[in-house]
Amino acid sequence: MNRRSTIKKLAVASMGLVSLPAWANGWKAEQIILPSLFLNVEQEVLAAVADTIIPAGDAIGALSVETDKFLQRLFADCYEVEVQNNIKVQLLALEQSAQTTHDKSFTLCTQEEREALLLPMSISEDQDQKDFFELVKSETIRGFRTSREVMVKYHDYVMAPGFYHGCIDVNS
Repeated sequence: MNRRSTIKKLAVASMGLVSLPAWANGWKAEQIILPSLFLNVEQEVLAAVADTIIPAGDAIGALSVETDKFLQRLFADCYEVEVQNNIKVQLLALEQSAQTTHDKSFTLCTQEEREALLLPMSISEDQDQKDFFELVKSETIRGFRTSREVMVKYHDYVMAPGFYHGCIDVNS
């Protein structure tokens, strides 16, 4: 083991960690722009699909807890290129289907019209369409159920359960 090399690496790493708070002081989540897998049209269609699966109604919906952004990052970072390409193709096909059927974009269609375009995909003979529908539906539900707002407000999730109450009176 080369001690001098190890000490140099530790010194450089320590300097980097010391300067990190000053360097990252002005960062805000809104200012960080991450590269996206999808084009603008595909993002809007994916958001509309998530809204169709879990509409807002009287309570919160998929878009109010930003499930669409979760789906974009999930598909971009966690799935293989073949699956990503299938998602892109199916989103564009959904948009084209809405254009030919209703003469308007999928995002401008009503809830019933969107459902009428999506439901045939679930029982389609084309395996790519069926896989797309099942994947987007399951991940939308997972993204919605695991969002902070749903976990805290509806499932009574507590980050660190089991509280410590020190110095309490003991009644005999």
